[in-house]
Amino acid sequence: MLIRKYNPFTNPEATMVKYDLVNDFMNFFDSKLDDSNIVNFKPKVNTIEGENAYHIEVDLPGVKKEEIEVNVKDNTLTISGERKVKNEVKEKDYYKMESAYGSFARSFTLPEKVDVENIHANSQDGVLEVVIPKLDVIDNKTKKIEIK
Repeated sequence: MLIRKYNPFTNPEATMVKYDLVNDFMNFFDSKLDDSNIVNFKPKVNTIEGENAYHIEVDLPGVKKEEIEVNVKDNTLTISGERKVKNEVKEKDYYKMESAYGSFARSFTLPEKVDVENIHANSQDGVLEVVIPKLDVIDNKTKKIEIK
């Protein structure tokens, strides 16, 4: 009797059966999860370094500024909050209501020379802008000291 290692590519029918079983398994769980109630929300972010400050722009459509928190702790800036969205459509013979919610958090490690005390944020039209001012850096060129 000859012993062989199993190779799924030598028997394509066996490979297709296994592939179908995995798909069926995943489809079963997808059908049991109700995506309308939970949102995997990770807001898009733009970071910009200006001459005097760093700017972080966060896209938060449908999020009120009261539902957003901006915190700085241990040289890390964290933007967090919760998104609640309700879409309701009423027509003559049709009614549809979808609700979606989910919390989010994004964290950023701050550079060394920033003015943490003067960080400010502004939310307008679904975009949060956080401005992180840079500290004035004294030029560290070598200075010759005269000996008297």
